[in-house]
Amino acid sequence: MVEVEQFIDDAVAEIDEQVGDADAVIALSGGVDSSVAAALAYEALGDQLTPVYVDTGLMRKGETEQVEETFSYMEGLRIVDAHERFLDELSGVTDPEEKRAIVGERFIREFEREAHEADAEYLVQGTIYPDRIESEGGIKSHHNVGGLPEVVDFSGIVEPVRELYKDEVREVARALDLDALVAERMPFPGPGLAVRVLGEVTEEKLQVAREATHIVEEELEEYDPWQALAAVIGKATGVKGDNRVHGWVVSVRAVESRDGMTARAQELDWATLQRLQSRITGSLDNVSRVVYDVTHKPPATIEYE
Repeated sequence: MVEVEQFIDDAVAEIDEQVGDADAVIALSGGVDSSVAAALAYEALGDQLTPVYVDTGLMRKGETEQVEETFSYMEGLRIVDAHERFLDELSGVTDPEEKRAIVGERFIREFEREAHEADAEYLVQGTIYPDRIESEGGIKSHHNVGGLPEVVDFSGIVEPVRELYKDEVREVARALDLDALVAERMPFPGPGLAVRVLGEVTEEKLQVAREATHIVEEELEEYDPWQALAAVIGKATGVKGDNRVHGWVVSVRAVESRDGMTARAQELDWATLQRLQSRITGSLDNVSRVVYDVTHKPPATIEYE
């Protein structure tokens, strides 16, 4: 386990040395990794740092509002509404790796534009150690690691938590007095809900994945999962009222893990599973059924794409 106070001092000094007198942008997502990176960078750089949150349209329910509230103390915080640009580029795309690449490309271009407006030369990111290992090993592409386009218009990319595992990042978050809602928050994938929607990404499927994930996170809080989520995996016949419907199938997933490299599906009791399906199908008219994923990692990954 990292010695937290020493790590914070070293990380702040490293950021200051790497960026120097230049300006930087920090990629905020609302998750613990980018929040810790942002807090460290802000301590090191102050008004040399421009915090940027890109609303991709692929975010969790209430994410934009939470980021705006949590980081309002940072001067120059920018909220970028890129919803339409991301969805336009994802339109018609069904291949998982192509989707990740598109999100990665669009993501970095948004920051290039913001960096240009802020005269920033450096990009700060919350990449952690498992991200690097899985990307370098070809397990998955991250928009902030393996998904980066070949040409990136920055003098350098700063990754202050690149050697930490998720539980270590949480320790640093607590030491930095970050809000518990941020410090203890479940992991969320860089490409967002795009990897929880099998096939083409559409507004309707995103709305289902977003609301269902919110329900799952609420209902399973008592189980303290490493990660809990809902994914839209296809369509199936169901009955709503007196009508036969062809609605979405939502797969619920909850896992236990230390670092995300391996994971075990959680054993949920029947009453909990029934409560989940009842809330999801009851609040979403276009969902016909709910299933529970019992597969560990390996052989499955935690996310669906």
